[in-house]
Amino acid sequence: MSDTTESGGLHQDSRQGQLLREAADWRLLGLLFECPSANWRHQVEGLSVETADAELRAAAQQALQDATEPLYHSIFGPGGPAPAREASYRESLQLGYLMSELNAFYEAFAYRPATPEAPDHVSVQIGFIGYLKLKEAFALASSDAGHAAITAEAAGRFIFEHLLVLAEPLAAALRNSGVHHLELAGAVFLRRVGPRPQAEK
Repeated sequence: MSDTTESGGLHQDSRQGQLLREAADWRLLGLLFECPSANWRHQVEGLSVETADAELRAAAQQALQDATEPLYHSIFGPGGPAPAREASYRESLQLGYLMSELNAFYEAFAYRPATPEAPDHVSVQIGFIGYLKLKEAFALASSDAGHAAITAEAAGRFIFEHLLVLAEPLAAALRNSGVHHLELAGAVFLRRVGPRPQAEK
């Protein structure tokens, strides 16, 4: 009997496993947009061997070879070719409103990233999706279908309202950065999020 025909167990276990894999992939992708540190390297090494996404794994392995703090700041810092904050890609939304909206999302799910970056930084936002995937898996494991559905809806809405703004222009900027692991990371980001709707370009 296939897992889709069972009344609960196997199908739910399959979904939990998928969510855990997605959570790990989103976490790894977010790390590739963080400033490298000793702990960063340890986390990237651990997650890169677990992912089934060949392009993401290649990006992580290349990052382990090439990523440095000065290189990171040359790309994402002031005057760099690829702004890492959502506010840089918003033409009309006020910064205070954006920060308030993001913090409301994060507080609603008790998301407190251990990073000095701003709430609209790409690494923080990608990390939030990974966190929500983990929360959804935990809710399913706890037989809390209602909370799982709420968490899944929040992830979809957050991607639509925030990551869609970032993914395409950031990936385009990283294609011209000359930094291979960031080019790959940008491509993975765009593939997972998708391009911005035509009306919003």
